[in-house]
Parts: sequence; C-alpha cells; structure tokens
Amino acid sequence: MYLCLLSAFALSQAYRTVASIIAPGLQADFGISADSLGAFAGLFGLSFGVAQLLMGIGMDLYGLRRTVLTAFPLAAVGAAVSAAAPSYGWLMLGQLLIGVGCSPAFLASTVFVARHFPAQRFAFFSGVGMGVGGLGLLFTGTPLAWMVQHGGWRTGFGLLAALSLLSWLLIFLRVREPALPHVPRGPRESWAQAAGRFGALFKVPHTWGILILGMCCYAAFLSLRGLWLGPLLMGRYGFSLVETGNVALVLSMLSLFMPALFGRMDPGPARRRSWITRFSLLMGGLFLVLAFTHHAAANVVLILAMGLLSGYGVLQYADVRSSYPAEMTGRALSLYTMSMFLGVAWMQWLTGLLAAWAQRQGIEPYQAVMVCIACVLGAASAAFRFLPRSPLLERSARH
Repeated sequence: MYLCLLSAFALSQAYRTVASIIAPGLQADFGISADSLGAFAGLFGLSFGVAQLLMGIGMDLYGLRRTVLTAFPLAAVGAAVSAAAPSYGWLMLGQLLIGVGCSPAFLASTVFVARHFPAQRFAFFSGVGMGVGGLGLLFTGTPLAWMVQHGGWRTGFGLLAALSLLSWLLIFLRVREPALPHVPRGPRESWAQAAGRFGALFKVPHTWGILILGMCCYAAFLSLRGLWLGPLLMGRYGFSLVETGNVALVLSMLSLFMPALFGRMDPGPARRRSWITRFSLLMGGLFLVLAFTHHAAANVVLILAMGLLSGYGVLQYADVRSSYPAEMTGRALSLYTMSMFLGVAWMQWLTGLLAAWAQRQGIEPYQAVMVCIACVLGAASAAFRFLPRSPLLERSARH
C-alpha cells in the first residue's frame, strides 16, 4: 500500500521538475520571459502548498485514501490542459490544477508512515519513500529530454496525464487504510474545528524555526533541479537538450538513494538539528561556488554534489516527527509540507524576477540566482539554529 501511494508521489516529482526540460520549448512557442517562466514553475509549488492545509484536514476527517482519490484526478486533467494549451494563460491553468491534484501525494505517504510504521524507523522509511519518489525525477531527465526533442513538450504532458490515471487506478484498487486501534471513535470534527487545530501550531514557539528552514532548503534544490538546471547548462555552456537531460538523469538517480542513506545515518533527536544546520549551510556554500565558477565540468560536479547532499531533507521530516507529541504529528507534518512548497513557489518566482532584472542590468542571470539562493539558505539556517527548539528534544538530549 505504501508503494502504491508513492506512485502518485513519483508523478508529483515529475510534474514539479518538468519545467527545467521544457523551458526552451515554452519560450519558443509562447515567447515568455524569464520572470514568466519563474511564475509558471512557481505556480505548481504555490497551488500545491496552499492546498496542503485542505488536504491535511481532509486526511484527518476522511482518511488518506479518500483524500488522494478525490484530488489526484485534477493532476491528470491539468496535464491534459497543459498538453493542449493554446496560450500561456491555459498553461498556467494546467499548472494550477496539477499542483492541487498532486498536493496530497507526499503528505499521504508521510502520514501513512507516521501512523503505521514504528516511530524509530520513521526517518528510514521516509527516506525510502523519497527515494522511490525520485523515480519521477528520472522521467524528467534523459527520457523527457529525448521525447521533447523528438515530439515536442506537449507529448511529455500527455504521457504524464496517462500515467496519472494509471496511478489513481492502482491506489483505488490496492490501498486500504489499516485501522488505528488506539484512536478513540467519536463524532467527526467540523472543518472549522480541524482548521483551528492547525492554527494552534503557530502558537508553539519552536514551529517558526522549523517552518523557516522548511521553506528554504527543499526550495533551493528544487529551484535548481526543477527550473534553472536546463537554462543554466544550455545558456552558460551550450549544452544540448539531451545532454542537459543526461545531467538531470544522473542527479535524479542520486535522489533515489540519498534520502534512505541519510535516514539510516540519522543521529537521533539530540544531535539531528546540528546536522541539519551544517548540511544546509554547506548546501548554501555550494550554490555560492556555483555562482562564480564558470567551467562546464566543474559546474556539473557541483550540481551532482548538491544531489548527494540533498538527501538530508529527510532529517528535517524526522525533526518534525520528534518535535511534537503524537496527537499533533499529522498536523505538524502537513504544515511543514505546506511550508516546503510555498517556499518552492516563492523562491522560483523570486529567482525568475531576479534573473529578468539581472539581464536588464547586464549581469549574468544564473550568477544572480545562485547568489540569492545561497543567501536565503544562510539566513534560514541561522533562524533554525537560534530560534527556540522543542522541549521534547531537550528531554531526549538529557536521556
């Protein structure tokens, strides 16, 4: 059942990184600028993130299976709209539908692990899930690049629509939620009551450091992999579409294994936060080096090094799992996931604006984008380090 849920997450990963390969085709067909391209890529994250609250409440009230089966068909509809889009506006509508449709995919998988697997194995199984989800990233590497080169970017969206329908059917036929015997049965909450429970998380002091870093770390890597990888390699060094796809493919293959590896290396609640801070600062340093290194092979090596490091994101999920009592875990994971994708939308939109501004000023846009991402990671890491942390972690450290 976990693997069936992950099939939807894998497709979500494909949708959120498709822009890096189809960007040249979109610019050629619709004449869109760098800031419009950033808005297109960011709309997935915005709609995905905003819908997280509704999906989290839906999972609390109606269960994981029903929520995913209700929402995920929108992704297939959005992909079909994108494949047939006659203009940039229709393309944006497709992205909006895809983002909402995909929004429960990873959250459902994560909450499924939190509810039905041992707590001490949460980081490992979440890492496995992120790795399996990385299969979607493989599709937006060489396979999609080859398909776009020979059949156009619309064929990629058409295939994603068909795969989304197959994933929905798999979940419908195979996923059944096991009962939770320790959860008391009572009258179902209203939507207003469930939303109030989410709002209570913002009153918890240690929530803010978690959310600030959550908004920036995944957004930084996904802005590179999902938006700027293709334009950077093709614009800086003249890589072909398939050559760029090959780099994306290797980067995606790394993402299959690194989350599970970091999950196995998890140092536990007492030391996990210091590891997260150091890894996020190191990632920021790599972005800074990428900004000022103008050598094709060195850039590819740096990008692959970022892929190796990106698996530490699973430790952030484990930190959320350890920072709240059991009755708040589902809501906290939902809020954290929402922050991640709102961060993706914000960063892709911001870097698109920055790239357009840099071009007008005669500055290389990719350098400006990478410096911006590095600065954001540095500031977010400092916030995570110095803002309050959960008392539950303090008790873990003492024991």
